[in-house]
Amino acid sequence: MTDTAPEAVDCPTADWVTIPDLYRDPFPIYRRMREEAPVHWVPAVNRYMVTDYTACHIIEQDAERFSADETDSLMKRSMGHSMLRKDDPEHKVDRDSYGATLRPKTIKQHWNAIFAANNRTYLDELKAKGPGADFVWDYAAPYAAENLRLICGFHNATQHDMQRWSQTMIDGTGNYADDPDVWAQSEKSSAEVDAAIDEMLPHLQDHPDHSLLSGVASMPIPLEAIRANLKMTIGGGLNEPRDVLSTTIWALLTHPEQLHRVLEDPSLHLAAFEESVRWVAPIGMYPRQVVADTVLEGVRLPAGARLGVVIGAANRDPKIWDDPESFDILRPRRPHLAFGGGSHFCAGTWVARASVAQIAMPAALTELPGLRLDPQDPPLDAGWVFRGMIHMPVHWN
Repeated sequence: MTDTAPEAVDCPTADWVTIPDLYRDPFPIYRRMREEAPVHWVPAVNRYMVTDYTACHIIEQDAERFSADETDSLMKRSMGHSMLRKDDPEHKVDRDSYGATLRPKTIKQHWNAIFAANNRTYLDELKAKGPGADFVWDYAAPYAAENLRLICGFHNATQHDMQRWSQTMIDGTGNYADDPDVWAQSEKSSAEVDAAIDEMLPHLQDHPDHSLLSGVASMPIPLEAIRANLKMTIGGGLNEPRDVLSTTIWALLTHPEQLHRVLEDPSLHLAAFEESVRWVAPIGMYPRQVVADTVLEGVRLPAGARLGVVIGAANRDPKIWDDPESFDILRPRRPHLAFGGGSHFCAGTWVARASVAQIAMPAALTELPGLRLDPQDPPLDAGWVFRGMIHMPVHWN
């Protein structure tokens, strides 16, 4: 399709969209946008937001028209030029440097035992704090952070460091309001990660292990690429499993009939996990840039246009799923976009599935009998570039 196709139309403007509204609850906004057009120019975020499933899928599969190497990228400013902001062949070089660390075989043979031990530690800590403890911050977050610390190879940091680094750098990648305080915190964490990497690389050359840093320590990969890729991993590799775990448990606790099915049939843990990431994509939007004047699903887009590929909207497209706003672990399986697609398919997908669906979810639901939300202190979810639970006190018997 070219920009002279007769069905092409100019992109509509959604000047009614605000960042605070997106942060509180983006889904009604996404519904309205999808119903009007697959793409909108949104002044509040200074980019074209793509909310249609087919359009998002096209973008992921067509790097010639839609580049990951965005000009003036917030992620580049926050984390450096990582593989997520590169196209092939440069992207492939960086991704291949991660080697076997995150592959299913390595996870099964090496990491699962570590995940189980970490889960034991933080589930016991949650139990010790007793009913009223926060499922996100007293369990899911430290569990995900400790797993990631060991996967990355940061033996000179703590899980608390990982949480701080992740959140402040992620805040930078989503700093569409250009808040100077957000940039200051992001830059501070970025410098701390650089220092930690510089300390660990020579150590891991002499004492190799299964970690990502160990894998790249003896490779001819530029230091700046190593730094950027590890920062990117600290971001998505922590918030994704943390938020999927918390959101899935929240969804099950608010859908008791589905919770009952999972308790009766543990094989449904994975189905609940996959439905959860479809329903609330933890990474709700990521950028692309239009290479040359083109048309996307009938909408004209100019060269250089900065796109927001809104996975949080695409995964609720009624053209793909029946009743997509509902959480339903028994719905027919169709491929969602929560882990991206094409060459940029999330390298940490198997880690998230193993650490959350195979280990944490079964343990939490088994060892916290009668797990339920606190009726006096309701849970709260928030976010749009990244979305998850930010407050979730729980009780159990």
